[in-house]
Amino acid sequence: MFTSSRRGFLRGFAGLGAASMLGGCYSIGRSGSGKIRLAVVGVGGKGYSDWTPMLKTGLAEVVAFCDADANTYIKCLQRAAKEGYGDLSGVPFYSDYRKLLDACDFLGVEAMTISTPDHVHAPVAIQAMQQGIHVYVQKPLVRTLWELDYFNRTARKKGVVVQMGNQGSALNSMRRCTEVLQSGILGDVTEVHVWTNRPVWPQGKSLSDYIKRRGNKGDPVPAGFNWNAFLATAKDRPYLGAFPKELGPFHNDWKIAPNVYHAFNWRGSIDFGAGAFGDMACHTMNLPFRGLELGVVTEVECTQVEDASDLIYPANSTVKLTYAARTARFGANKGKRLPAVALHWYDGDVKPPASIMPKWAATHEGKVPNTGCYIIGSKGAVLMQDDYGAKCALALNDDKAFIDIFQHEAAKAVQRDIPFCSEADVAVTGSSVEMKGLGEGHYGEFLRAIKGQGPVYAQTHSRCFSDIEYCIPQMEGILVGTIAQQVPGKHVWDSATQRFGDDRANALIKPFIRQGWAF
Repeated sequence: MFTSSRRGFLRGFAGLGAASMLGGCYSIGRSGSGKIRLAVVGVGGKGYSDWTPMLKTGLAEVVAFCDADANTYIKCLQRAAKEGYGDLSGVPFYSDYRKLLDACDFLGVEAMTISTPDHVHAPVAIQAMQQGIHVYVQKPLVRTLWELDYFNRTARKKGVVVQMGNQGSALNSMRRCTEVLQSGILGDVTEVHVWTNRPVWPQGKSLSDYIKRRGNKGDPVPAGFNWNAFLATAKDRPYLGAFPKELGPFHNDWKIAPNVYHAFNWRGSIDFGAGAFGDMACHTMNLPFRGLELGVVTEVECTQVEDASDLIYPANSTVKLTYAARTARFGANKGKRLPAVALHWYDGDVKPPASIMPKWAATHEGKVPNTGCYIIGSKGAVLMQDDYGAKCALALNDDKAFIDIFQHEAAKAVQRDIPFCSEADVAVTGSSVEMKGLGEGHYGEFLRAIKGQGPVYAQTHSRCFSDIEYCIPQMEGILVGTIAQQVPGKHVWDSATQRFGDDRANALIKPFIRQGWAF
């Protein structure tokens, strides 16, 4: 019976915790429902918006929960019951992902969502894939380049279904704009600008200095929070509670938790997260990466940085990534040699100058969109006005202003070749930041792929549009960028050997892995 009180939930949690410490040796009946047996690692926050849409599809059932914070788990089960997902209090719960992985075979786990701090993505996903479990992994796929290579090799060897959580990939507008770009409508593209308002969590030297001042003196760990499991592979350190007043407030409109690491604020820590670059580039670089068929990064340089430190990502930065020339594989451009591309990344609410997009600025009071992507070619430009590719506009050289991608006559003439998640929306007359189909389409695609259903995409040779054929090379460029944020100067990257041209950068390729947490 569902227990709605906190005391009842804690009582249930205590029982499940005891069973989990025994390696999950309790009887779990098989329902015979034909639904995919799903384990959830990271229950709250983004995790909640990952596993609940999967239940909504009707294709999956949850057979295990895992979260370092039992308090988050309790609140999420209460919320899920109120929102109609049923009584899930009898589903086994683990606070240590290692115990869940030990029990996966017994539980009959077939698929797993991984929506944890970034440093835990690779350890959980790689060990799950080694057991033949399909994985849906939130962006960024992993935190370091060594983990990315390990992930890639494991996924290919085991032949499992992988989907990275950049949900905008399911949007019809993003897919349509990808087709338009692949047609060569912009001519030769050599310059791209991508920007974000993130971080909206604390980053910068003042936070780094505070952590160093605290040294080994920590705060009491909250009841129900497994700090050791939260640290996982990362170096030991004390738990730190609320920020001192002199360090805040940080974007209070987002109602971010006041603690230094948990919840959510871990994103700014180099040991736990990948900063604003890792958080948002998987979304905002999605369109240019696909549409321009970008692949190998050859050089990277952080051209501007504010408040850099050795513990926390900078308050803001600008990074230049150089992508190699390549041969087009799709669309009307197929077989054509495409030129190298300089991609400029801006974070911390830094934006490119309005002067590079005069047609847009002329009709928008000289303002650049809050977040977005601007792709410049010899025949025109495309402007994405959001994070996900939901709203895009095109202006060719002879156009007086930007026109929505669905309404521009030249774009209309481009052939459809990428299947939409929802073909019922094909007749859409304009793109919108409402992001229709953002959720269930991306998650449903992952689950249907496990069942062998849905189209096989030419771009990924898979039934998932964000499978490893796409997300591995995209992540490589992003992670090369995060290293440039930490090590000044221009760096040459050799993708074939997975090495930089200098030892300072190479020292950051592989993560620290704490004893007892190797994978």
